[in-house]
Amino acid sequence: MRPFAYISLVALLSVEAFGQSTETPASFQIADIHASLHSMSPFMQGGILAADRYQLRQANMVDLIRSAYGVEAENVLGGPSWLELDRFDVIAKTSPGTPPETLKLMLQALLADRFKLVVHKDSRPMDAFVLAMGKGKPKLKEADGSGAPGCQPQPMTPPEPGKVSYITVSCHNMTMEAFATNLHQMAGGYLTSPVMDSTALKGAWDFDIKWTGRGALAQAGGDGISIFDAVDKELGLKLEFQKFPTPVIVVDSVNQKPTDNPPGIKQTLPPPPPTEFEVAALKPSLPDTKPGGRGFQPGGRIDFQAIPLSAIITAAWDLRLDPGEDIAGAPKWVKSANFDLVAKTYAATTTGPAGAPQIDIDDLRVMLRALLVDRLKMVIHYEDRPQTAYTLVAGKPKLKKADPLGRTGCKVGPAPLGKDSAKDGPPPFQAVCQNMTMAQFAEQLPSIGQLYIHNPVLDASGIEGAWDFTLSFSPVPPNMMNGGGGGRGGAPGPPQGANPSAGGTVEASEPSTAVSLFDAVERQLGMKLEMHKRNLPVLVIDHIEEKPDN
Repeated sequence: MRPFAYISLVALLSVEAFGQSTETPASFQIADIHASLHSMSPFMQGGILAADRYQLRQANMVDLIRSAYGVEAENVLGGPSWLELDRFDVIAKTSPGTPPETLKLMLQALLADRFKLVVHKDSRPMDAFVLAMGKGKPKLKEADGSGAPGCQPQPMTPPEPGKVSYITVSCHNMTMEAFATNLHQMAGGYLTSPVMDSTALKGAWDFDIKWTGRGALAQAGGDGISIFDAVDKELGLKLEFQKFPTPVIVVDSVNQKPTDNPPGIKQTLPPPPPTEFEVAALKPSLPDTKPGGRGFQPGGRIDFQAIPLSAIITAAWDLRLDPGEDIAGAPKWVKSANFDLVAKTYAATTTGPAGAPQIDIDDLRVMLRALLVDRLKMVIHYEDRPQTAYTLVAGKPKLKKADPLGRTGCKVGPAPLGKDSAKDGPPPFQAVCQNMTMAQFAEQLPSIGQLYIHNPVLDASGIEGAWDFTLSFSPVPPNMMNGGGGGRGGAPGPPQGANPSAGGTVEASEPSTAVSLFDAVERQLGMKLEMHKRNLPVLVIDHIEEKPDN
């Protein structure tokens, strides 16, 4: 999702607009751009060339720009307030095997043509984790050039009782610029800002690195290794948080609506044939099979073992269920039956974090559905049923009036590291929201608190206007962390009888890492999430076979 190789010491970057060359820019043969359908998980998907189709779905303008110019989202500056709010689907046709760099040029040309996007390059001091030389000689082995460059996660060995696992990654033929980009993706729990390379190390290197996930660092105690310690002790380098001159893209102008699609787009760009696995084996797991497998492999192969059938169904239809909740209409054995899945998808030409092949998640869901329908003779339908859902209501609001020029949206991720982060337990999440109406906030709550909220949230606050606020909470519901189950998502419901302080503009206070989303909404924002029943679409299984037809 973040394919940008940073330059070590930022070169002189001109401030001229892109697209001024006299040469004809590379372009797609034809492209369909339209507004995305509403989604409870509005995150960009796609960015992969499959056969002759290049697709981006649920992409806001910042997503489109970062995909086109190969930058971090944080480094797309300027532009109108809607840049991170409005979402689009892009379906474009080009020659199979078009290189990724050419696809970027094509997307640049498309955005300039259809959205009248004008941007320029610049360099600004930005928050960054800077990868630099340590005190001694780096503990790296010069690569011999063999093998594809990349960092591959290694299988986790089950830890001893009372211990936690390490994240282990083996990197080969890697430049430091590429490693910095991969490191930001692999250790995002620690590295909440981009990683910049200032080692001045040239060439490619081989090395291994292991660390403890940030959420498990407190539990690991003296055995824990933070990413900072791992970089220092295992690589002989160091990571420091500082302002660093960083390449950025500045948006000069852009239209909110794209120009119309070419006439007859449905005929000239018909839907591709149904996506299916090239080959697949689905079989019940043997009784002693441990969950795991090799996951996603190069060449489009996937290998998973002992997966609960209910989990496969949930993933295939993108269901959002409370823990312990049954899939409607499913026989009891669906929950207890484990399956092995070995299959071949298309060979992805792009890679994600740690150099792993990137497979379009929507394509994978379609493949899983087709496989389950074919092998287990599944029959399903949707119907409206009464479901528990949340309504956002006003208590004693603690909100700050927004700057109308601020970019609308919520940036969600781990809270920045504090001095006691290693002993505070799992890190809190933060949703830093700007220029948001309560209706927009309610719409985004299911994606902000995915383990807490499983149905759309209705805004009944009656609060008009746009606001700035910060919400800090545990990403994992407290009762789930303790192995309990109370409340939706294993979390307690909205607190009863709380009496938040009245009036005024209040910044979110430093939360306990165990504060639930519901507590955070009430204590920090002065709002409440109330539970109500209302009719919502539900997937119902009408028929499913217990033994797959292979």
